[in-house]
Amino acid sequence: MKISVEAIKELREITSSSVAHCKKALEEAKGDIKKAAELLRKQGLEIAAKKQSRLAKEGRIEAYVHHGNKVGTLLEVDCESDFVAKNEDFTRFTKDLAMQITATSPLYIKKEDVPAEVVEHEKNKDDFYKNHCLMEQPFVKDPSITVKDYLGTIVSKMGENIVVRRFMRYKVGE
Repeated sequence: MKISVEAIKELREITSSSVAHCKKALEEAKGDIKKAAELLRKQGLEIAAKKQSRLAKEGRIEAYVHHGNKVGTLLEVDCESDFVAKNEDFTRFTKDLAMQITATSPLYIKKEDVPAEVVEHEKNKDDFYKNHCLMEQPFVKDPSITVKDYLGTIVSKMGENIVVRRFMRYKVGE
C-alpha cells in the first residue's frame, strides 16, 4: 500500500514522531491514521520502558502560576543531556506538566509511589490512581491520552530517559 505524503504529515502533526516512524506505522495500520497513532504511542511506551535504567542527571525546573496568582506549581523533570533539556519539545512537555499539576492536584507521580495503606481501603483503585497519580491522569490538553502516554511520546522522540522527579503545588490558603 502506498502511503501519501499528506497522511504522513497529518500523523506527524498528531504524534511529533519522525517521518520514518510515521510512514512505518501507517504501513502497519494500512493507512488508518488513528490506528497508526495508537501504534506510535505503544512504541513510545516500550522505548520509555527500555530507557528507564539510564541515568538522568540533567533537566529543568519548570514553574507555572495560574492567572490570578492564586495557584502554581514547581516541577523538576530530568533527562540525560543538557541538549535535550534545552530542546523546544522537552520545554513544552515540562510546561504542559506544570500546568497539568496545577489544574488537577495530583498527590503522587506514579501509582508505585502510593503507600499500600493509602490505597488498601479504596473501593476502586483504578479511579484512585487516575485522580491522584500524575502519570495515570488523562492529559488536560488531549484527554484521549494519559500523561504516561505523553511522556512515552517525548522519550521516543528525544531518544533519552526522561524522569518526572518531583513537584510541589501551591495554593493560597492551603
